[in-house]
Amino acid sequence: MLAIRSLSNSLSMYRRHVCGFETYQVIRYLQDVFNVPLIIMLTDDEKFFHNQKLTQKECRKFAIQNAADIIAIGFDLKKTFIFSDMEFLESTFAAAFNENVRELGKRTTANQIRGTFGFTDSNNISEFHFPAMQSATAFATSFPFIFGYDTKKVSKIPCLIPCAIDQDPYFRQCRDYAPKMKLPKPAIIHTVFLPSLKGSESKMSASDADSSIFLSDTDKQIKKKIGQAFSGGQETLEEQRKLGGRTNVDIPFQYLTFFLEDDEKLEKLRQDYESGEITSGDMKAECTEQLQAYVRAFRDRRKAVTEQVRAEVMRPRQLEFRGMPSEEEQKASRKSKFAALVNALSLDDIEFLRQEKASQTP
Repeated sequence: MLAIRSLSNSLSMYRRHVCGFETYQVIRYLQDVFNVPLIIMLTDDEKFFHNQKLTQKECRKFAIQNAADIIAIGFDLKKTFIFSDMEFLESTFAAAFNENVRELGKRTTANQIRGTFGFTDSNNISEFHFPAMQSATAFATSFPFIFGYDTKKVSKIPCLIPCAIDQDPYFRQCRDYAPKMKLPKPAIIHTVFLPSLKGSESKMSASDADSSIFLSDTDKQIKKKIGQAFSGGQETLEEQRKLGGRTNVDIPFQYLTFFLEDDEKLEKLRQDYESGEITSGDMKAECTEQLQAYVRAFRDRRKAVTEQVRAEVMRPRQLEFRGMPSEEEQKASRKSKFAALVNALSLDDIEFLRQEKASQTP
């Protein structure tokens, strides 16, 4: 099981830079190679808790928009479930998820949240509670409609979480509490950020159009930005041939390590650049070509994401993956769970259900 938390963003990915997509690229690779289900949590509720100016309606809208953008990355939709906290947690499918939230919340103190996230008495109480909701996504038992209702079996399913370093505190706490809940600790892969086009010492910013490549950029804009990107080449052609370029600081080469999938070609570019056989112009030309192709492909996929496709991916449902429970197993597990619930009911509860059913019969 792969799980990822995605903050519901007020900007469409069209107007966001390619930084951050490296995490999604890693996830898509892992899903393809290992044939595993992917669960993506859109934290529209967290955005509402943290931003006093936004309404719940606005945050829900951002989540729907972001879901369509994420689908366009190219995940296997038969193995992918994306959910918005505000929508999913209000549904009948969230009972098991909320059960894990309560287990985590009971074990977490306010002092631990203050120490981990730096919260103060000025933070609202929803912000203190949210980490328990975030962590529940890391447990397969939160999603019985995907993994089955055999709790003993499902509680052994591990979870891998690819995330940026800023998300680590959430899941470090989760790892601390998992054994006490008799659930496996989630494993974490930290991804790295792309550097600013102006150099590794500069900060990439959405407000600085020249610091990054945006998914809304045209081929001409991409070519211009890469042409102005910080280079590790020498000042003159003669020095470049003699000394070679420095790939460790060359931004076009750094971008190619993310977007050029041919490892042999990437290694040849590195060797040729460092030996002086090719120039910084050659490196920028290769980077421009790769990024133009990537952005064009994303835009084409995004146009193909209809509202029907988005709604289906966000619908709680059985996913298709290796080791998925069969339909017969699901039916047997649901029947067993229902029988256990009935046995736990008091006589008054059973009589109430009988009367309620009778009252609804025409």
